[in-house]
Amino acid sequence: MRKIVAGIATAVLLTGCAASVPTSVASPSPGATTPAATPSATVSQHGLEAAYEQVIHDVLPSIVQITTKVGLGSGIVYDTAGHIITNAHVVGEATRMKVTLATGGTERDAKLVKSFAPGDLAIIKVDDTKGLTPAKFGDSAKLRVGQVVLAMGNPLGLSGSVTNGIISALGRTVSEPEEPGSPAATIANAIQTSAAINPGNSGGALVDLTGQVIGIPTLSAVDPNLSGGAANGIGFAIPSNTATDIAEQIVRDGKVTNTHRAALGIRGSTIVGGTGSPAGVGVVAVEAGSGAKKAGIKPGDVILSIDGKETHTMADLAEYLTTRKPGDQVKVEVLLPGGDITTVTATLGELPGE
Repeated sequence: MRKIVAGIATAVLLTGCAASVPTSVASPSPGATTPAATPSATVSQHGLEAAYEQVIHDVLPSIVQITTKVGLGSGIVYDTAGHIITNAHVVGEATRMKVTLATGGTERDAKLVKSFAPGDLAIIKVDDTKGLTPAKFGDSAKLRVGQVVLAMGNPLGLSGSVTNGIISALGRTVSEPEEPGSPAATIANAIQTSAAINPGNSGGALVDLTGQVIGIPTLSAVDPNLSGGAANGIGFAIPSNTATDIAEQIVRDGKVTNTHRAALGIRGSTIVGGTGSPAGVGVVAVEAGSGAKKAGIKPGDVILSIDGKETHTMADLAEYLTTRKPGDQVKVEVLLPGGDITTVTATLGELPGE
């Protein structure tokens, strides 16, 4: 489970396409009493409990714990051939790891097939495929805000743990922090959920009440007012449609052949201004044949904005590009080494899968 700082992420999150949800609930009048549960309410509660139990019974055999030399996380059995979907940051730099089914049993040896760091996804494969139960994946394009979901994984090493919540919002764009062995990733169309996401949940399953996996829990927000403690009820998952698309390519081709994501074609770093605040993206290198190259962007330039959207950081640039498609034209405002500012038009290419 990765963390984003809630105070920093707010501006990013507000750019999402979330449905409007009421933020207040009427309180009882003074002196009012809470009515006793009606028979219908009791039946409804029992029905929900039965649904939870059935989903957990059906899905938990598809959840695994992944252990590397530096930590642990979760994964989902993808097929009977032994392929398992997880987060790229769960495997990190490891090429070999141990896998244990959430339902128990001995450890199994596994190896990395391929990581797709820009999307924080990876496929690993176990040598022993006996008894594997592939999960059923749902269509994340059909999700609704308010839908009840369960998060399954191995938080804090507690194998086969389950938490519940709802889908709080859809269409979020969130960026992960860069950490050793785990390059930063920008996740488009992320699912925001109130289901508790804790360390070790990463790579597990966000499941609807039909027992279908609709997301991969990946991030949780932290509250800077709590000294970096978790911001309760704010977690993010990669949509199942994104995860299965990347998984299918890796299983079929051994690599990601079509990322569906736009790229400007530069390598850069965040430039800090005289006030100590991020001031733009310094261009370190430009890829041959890229949109940036053809537009005349060069190493030493500083990208200030794209289509009028200020790019104070590399994360700002990456987040904006997730909203565009390969082939789109964009206006890039550039500060030249001599101090002049110019605007160029660039045609976006495709983010490479390698």
